[in-house]
Amino acid sequence: MDEAAPRPAGADDPRGHRGAGGEECPPLQARAAFLKNWNWESVAGINQRACARGGAQHGANSETGGACAQRWEEIRRQELTLPEVYDQLRDFHRRAPFLFLNGNTFSFIGRELSLAVFSDLSPVRKRELSSAVAHYIAGVLDRDAMISAVESLCEAAAFVPGDRVQTLRGSTAGTVVKVLEEVAGSRLNGIIREIIQYILMEQLT
Repeated sequence: MDEAAPRPAGADDPRGHRGAGGEECPPLQARAAFLKNWNWESVAGINQRACARGGAQHGANSETGGACAQRWEEIRRQELTLPEVYDQLRDFHRRAPFLFLNGNTFSFIGRELSLAVFSDLSPVRKRELSSAVAHYIAGVLDRDAMISAVESLCEAAAFVPGDRVQTLRGSTAGTVVKVLEEVAGSRLNGIIREIIQYILMEQLT
């Protein structure tokens, strides 16, 4: 089975709205059965390959594996919002249905889902957005920070000198002095990465 997961349901949902430069950004409150193309066997396969790469033992947790498998089959057909899907993936990570690398497993699903759903964003934004989602599922980011990152990466990025700016959690603020052409052209390529780094630093301190 190819580790690149099937394209999730809802990835082609037409209810998105367009941001700067015509980039498509689906609303976070739109509902779809985003997980329906991932059955529990495919989830177990993702964990098995992660364990093989990491030299860890693959197997089901005897205390939680069965209940998690049943729960997964229930929710994967439900129509949920994206934040609700991310919440479920984070919860599965915490419940640890596998012996090892549960975080890697469910973060991978969240990352692949995000890359598919937000496929119309620029490559830089898709990478940073999926990274924020994966860090939330892994327990590094809190929910508000993840939502802020996703929303910010979907918004128009048209800063001009004199604009007041701050990191997503508000710990660092300042004023735009100059917009460099290479930054503007790449739609905040480096700034978005710096914002994510600030979030991670705040979560770890």
